[in-house]
Amino acid sequence: MLYAGQGNDWGYDTNNAPEKWASLSEKYHACSGLNQSPIDIKNTTSAKLEPLTFNYTTSAKSIVNNGHTVQVDFNAGNSLTLDGQEFVLKQFHLHSPSENKINGVSYPMEMHLVHANAQGELAVVAVMYQKGQENASLAHTWKNLPKQAGQMLNLEETEKAANFLPKKLDYYRFNGSLTTPPCTEGVRWIVLKDIQTASEAQFDEFNQLLSHPNNRPVQPVNARVVLE
Repeated sequence: MLYAGQGNDWGYDTNNAPEKWASLSEKYHACSGLNQSPIDIKNTTSAKLEPLTFNYTTSAKSIVNNGHTVQVDFNAGNSLTLDGQEFVLKQFHLHSPSENKINGVSYPMEMHLVHANAQGELAVVAVMYQKGQENASLAHTWKNLPKQAGQMLNLEETEKAANFLPKKLDYYRFNGSLTTPPCTEGVRWIVLKDIQTASEAQFDEFNQLLSHPNNRPVQPVNARVVLE
């Protein structure tokens, strides 16, 4: 998950692969922490989780290929209420294959909707995609995929943020981190259970942009509790 640390000194190749991130720079020391993301979601604990309250009213404004992923930034006006606080939607980006697993299952793609509250604390809502029918919401984004690393495009006609959310909002919850350097911990993770579909052609087009997988391997859960 990209929010900070969008430098070129880390990546997914052999020389700067995820298992080396913590030693690449002092700034990335947190990558060796005990509460890292992603994880394999299993052995969950049943809990009365509060319903998620999304107030998504605006659409995307720009899309960028930053070399690590494709990121879509949003206009102000989208928020998630969690733990009695407002978290503002900043962007979403994509990982292929998925970073988190669910009961050992990896999916072809995972979307991370990144939110921040007034204190700068992060909440990430993850949406999984499996192979099936073409995804109409993604299709709008795919028309504007920047082909070159570093390329940014302003979006004219775009999907509203709400259209990327599944109809059912049941979820898993755990505490974790950014999944890219600097791997900062203290991130509230929400992984939605309602798996979405996208076509094989859509997956292929995204994968061709990066020409390599951009998922961090799952990290040890350690003493964390995963709620559902």
